[in-house]
Formats: sequence, structure tokens, C-alpha cells
Amino acid sequence: MNVRVLGAANEVGRSGFLVNCNETNLLLDYGVLFGKRGSPPQYPLHVKPKDVDGIIITHAHLDHSGNVPSLFVSGNTDVYATPPTFDLSKLLIEDMLKIEKNSHPFDLPEVNNMMRNAKEIEYKQKISKPNVTFELRESGHVIGGSTVLVESENKRLFYTGDIKTNGSRMLREMDLDIGEIDMLITESTYALTEQKPRRESEAELVEFANEVMDRKGVLFIPSFSVERSQEIACILKNSNFKYPIIMDGMALKVNEIMFRHPNYLRDPQVFADAINSANAITEHNDRKRMLEHPCVVISPAGMLVGGNAVFYLQQLSFDSKNGIALVSYQGEGTPGKKLLETGKVSTRGKDMTVNAEVKQFEFSGHADRKELFEMIKKIQGNPKVLTVHGDSQSCDIFAQEIHEKFGLEAFAPAVNQEITV
Repeated sequence: MNVRVLGAANEVGRSGFLVNCNETNLLLDYGVLFGKRGSPPQYPLHVKPKDVDGIIITHAHLDHSGNVPSLFVSGNTDVYATPPTFDLSKLLIEDMLKIEKNSHPFDLPEVNNMMRNAKEIEYKQKISKPNVTFELRESGHVIGGSTVLVESENKRLFYTGDIKTNGSRMLREMDLDIGEIDMLITESTYALTEQKPRRESEAELVEFANEVMDRKGVLFIPSFSVERSQEIACILKNSNFKYPIIMDGMALKVNEIMFRHPNYLRDPQVFADAINSANAITEHNDRKRMLEHPCVVISPAGMLVGGNAVFYLQQLSFDSKNGIALVSYQGEGTPGKKLLETGKVSTRGKDMTVNAEVKQFEFSGHADRKELFEMIKKIQGNPKVLTVHGDSQSCDIFAQEIHEKFGLEAFAPAVNQEITV
């Protein structure tokens, strides 16, 4: 078994791994890396569609799924993922193309072609190709999100994709009942960071929400459409929050997808109660009207890049009784990062000081340092470990510590490097 790294080496984005199993080639993810605003997107190394016998999408986030349609410009192959992953991937890729017109080497016809070649599979459903079998397992990261277990010629590879080993209020924990493996490709996003326990973050967010309500303000929670928006709604509902909860933007379409796949949720009833009790905004006049009274607004974009976030920032940022709760990762060069570092937002072409109270809360969908090491500890066998999907320092130090703690051969691979097991 031979693995070629196409991207995601020492960076978060454009994930892609080509696994050769005695002349059968499986492509594990094929994503996009978005640079700072104004810079073009980056992609994994090119592979010829005719050389790929199957594509596996671990989950719908664009850094793992966003470049898959490029393989359908001049060819066809089978694409495997869970049903929610396909639904969400289509939604997110189409939205990417709408926002970034003519920025990518494919368009809607290729997305539709990808979906015509979609093969929906469930967790633990073993798929056989010549010389290889593979199956998906739960990752705890996002609805329908998966890890991948590949087996060929008595060698077994386990690719984590993105994981949250303990799951969340929305999702079950990661499935690590995988037996002995010979190679582990693991994400390293927060390999050097220990996050605050989820329950503490939840309690702090609820406390902040109530403080804003007590002063008759509106709390704006810019949040990723997939998973984070729904999780925040569940947290507030579970805390017996007494004020209206507003949901807006693409999160509403994601809600519909999640309702179609309840068996992928930890507790479908908790999800249904939270979403059904929230107020969905579909008209602009409703958007303005709801802000006249104390409430919580959950709306994309999580980093304040576009979406309805621009409207809510203009309406709410300059009144000290209001609040802004940042519950998503804030990338370099994004308005969210700027708000955190400078206390300012750009509106109508000017930088304006925000008077609303701004707080950040830890709600990462990725495993932190403690969780990653607990995962490694549970892994059976004596696998070669590739640390990927993190900055250069995180990948290198994580690999070194894995070797020191567990005696395993571990390293951060380079782009285009080939590793044999």
C-alpha cells in the first residue's frame, strides 16, 4: 500500500491523499484552501480522473470536499460518502461557486456530474474494489462526518479526516473500534492546544446571553452554518433560555438536511426541539422587526465574511447594550479576527469602533491535544503515523511527541511525498 500526499501537509486546507492498493487508486478527500481575502484559492496536486478508481469524501467542509467536482470536468468515477455528507457538500460547493464566480476550474455542471456518480454508504458498510476494501466510521466532527479504514494485502490504513473524539451535544463520539492498523493519517489542527471543556464554554455562553438580555439588548452569534449554528441553538434551548432565538441564512437549509438524517445525530429529539422552537427568518422585514426586542440571533458567517453578518453588524455593533459572541474559529485576515484584535468593523467603507460587548467562546469541532493523544493511546498495532492538517509547527511537534510517548515512527509528510506501508 502506497500513499501520496496531495495537500494538507503542514497546512489546514486542500486535503487530499491518493492511496494506491496494488494498482487500485482511492482518493481520500480533495479540498480547497482559501487564502486571505483577495487571494486565489489553492488546490491539492492534480490527479487524472482516469487514474482514480474511487473518491471518498470524509465530510462536507470545503477544505475536504470543495475540489472534488474538478475530477468531473473530463471524466467520471465513483464518489463515496454518507448521505448527509453528499447533501451538505452539494449545498456548500454550490454556495462557494455562487460567491466566487469564475474562481474555480469547474462549475455547476461538474457538481451535478459528481452527484450523478455519488454512492451513498453508511457507517461500517464495507465496500470492495479490486485488491482493496474500505469502510467509513463516525468521526464526531460534523453530521455524516467520517474516518476511513482501508485494507489491502493484509495492510490497514486509518485516515481520521477531521475528528472530535468526544463528539458534542449534537454528535456521538468518534468510533475507534478499528482493530490493528499499519498506518495512521491523523489531523493535527489543535495538537499543541488544550481547549476549555465544552460544558464550561456552554455555561459561559448562556451566562453572557442572559446578561445581554437583562440589559434589554440583542446578542448576535455569528456561526458556521453546518453544525455550529444548530449546536448553539440546542445549548440555549437546553438551558431553558426564556427569550426568542432567531436563526437566519444558510443555517436554515442545513437544518432541513439534518432533519432528513436524524439517525446521524446523538439525540434527534433534542435537535428537533431546539430548531422547532427557534424563529426562522426568511424575509428582510422580519429580520428588522425581530431586532426591536431582546433576542439571540444565530446567523452565518462564522468569521463575519459575508452572509447576513454584515446586516447584523451594522444594526447591532454600535449600541453598548448589545453583545456579539464569537463561537467559531477566526481565520487570519477575516473581519472576525479584526474585530477581536482591534474592536472595529468595516461598515460603509469605514472602520468603526464597536460599542457592543464582544466575547469569544471555545466551541471547536476538532479534537484538542488531550483528545488526540487519547486517540493515539487507543490505537492498536504499531502504525506508521503521518501528522497532517495543521500548521508546520503543530504537525512537526505532534509527530515528535508521538514518537517519544509511544515509540511509533511518526512524521509530518511533505506535499507530493509518497509513503509505503
